[in-house]
Amino acid sequence: MRIAVVGTGYVGLVAGTCFAESGNSVVCIDIDREKVEKLKGGIVPIYEPGLEELLKRNTHDGRLRFTTDYAEGLARAEVVFIAVGTPPGEDGSADLKYVLEAARSIARHMSGYTVVVDKSTVPVGTAAKVKAVIAANTSHPFDVVSNPEFLKEGAAIDDFLKPDRVVIGSESQRAKDIMEELYSPFVRTGNPILHMDIASAELTKYAANAMLATRISFMNEIANICMKVGANVEQVRRGIGSDARIGSRFLFAGVGYGGSCFPKDVQAIIRTSADYGYDFRILKAVEEVNERQKLLLVDMVKQRFGTDLKGRHFAIWGLAFKPNTDDMREAPAVVVIEALLEAGATVTAHDPEAMHECQKRHLGNRITYSEMPMDALKGADALIVVTEWNEFRRPDFEAVKSLLKHPVIFDGRNIYPRATLERLGFEYRGIGV
Repeated sequence: MRIAVVGTGYVGLVAGTCFAESGNSVVCIDIDREKVEKLKGGIVPIYEPGLEELLKRNTHDGRLRFTTDYAEGLARAEVVFIAVGTPPGEDGSADLKYVLEAARSIARHMSGYTVVVDKSTVPVGTAAKVKAVIAANTSHPFDVVSNPEFLKEGAAIDDFLKPDRVVIGSESQRAKDIMEELYSPFVRTGNPILHMDIASAELTKYAANAMLATRISFMNEIANICMKVGANVEQVRRGIGSDARIGSRFLFAGVGYGGSCFPKDVQAIIRTSADYGYDFRILKAVEEVNERQKLLLVDMVKQRFGTDLKGRHFAIWGLAFKPNTDDMREAPAVVVIEALLEAGATVTAHDPEAMHECQKRHLGNRITYSEMPMDALKGADALIVVTEWNEFRRPDFEAVKSLLKHPVIFDGRNIYPRATLERLGFEYRGIGV
């Protein structure tokens, strides 16, 4: 099938590459000429395990191309995916400017019947707006489809190639059949393609992320109660996670969620609800808990070292909002470090992938960066673990202890067993354990 993808951000690049991997002819369109030239040369602007290898292979084999030219990208395209950014406005609503600009450009370069697919995360009613824009700019027949993505950063390739489900919102049988054909290679093991009305498909993505965010904030509240009553949140997690009605996923306590999806989508569904006269109180609480949780580590540091941290130096392990990505959007590490700096401390940080992103877009040279995790510990008053990268899970604790001024570890992801650390002479502070 001939496919065009508008936007080479995280979603567009993964989708385009994976569609090419399944044998389709794919052209990815982006207005950023420098970015397109790098992609043509096999340079991937984001870190996602497995993506660079697939991109290079499919580019070499001619199934995947990149361009800034809509006419070239849409030539004979049967399906066009809109995968541009929808940044949150100040009120939390999704900014559809780029989506509607893409729809307008698509309409002006269509050459026949086309299925236009909203792949970006967009609020209910967006498909209708896209449809109106396209209709005003072309005489060719078309259908608009909602096909939200459910990719986890760090596991996006596997998520796309082996999805739990594919959600398709459409109004016509013709579009439904085309989308069914396109996705059939990915669901050969029997996972469902769920066809529904467009509004339901648009809401499904927000609802899914809001539910997962709610589970995280709920467990963080349970962890905070555990610290008050002397319980252990890990034991509580196992106790409730074994209930088949609840399950064990997204029940880990920590310093809060971040990234490009959960914060933005929670805000967007709150705003959409308000637009329709509904006060989504649960999600307001989820958001409030998450923002407060990001500062919990700093509160713990101040309890141990005092509120005035002048002269104190801390090592941070982990900058990305989660492992296996360089994404620092809404990352708890930024909030933690900003608060430490404000209290007068200095910081040296290490992250396997996100240090360049942190220096370029977030904290600049206000902190120092260490190429090796152990080097970040030299002369630090304590180690603060913010992101649970695998390489942080089993360090040489004797070496860690020898490098720190004080044998103190603040574990924001509960990756270390308290008993083991205390037996080794560490002062260990986790989240609810």
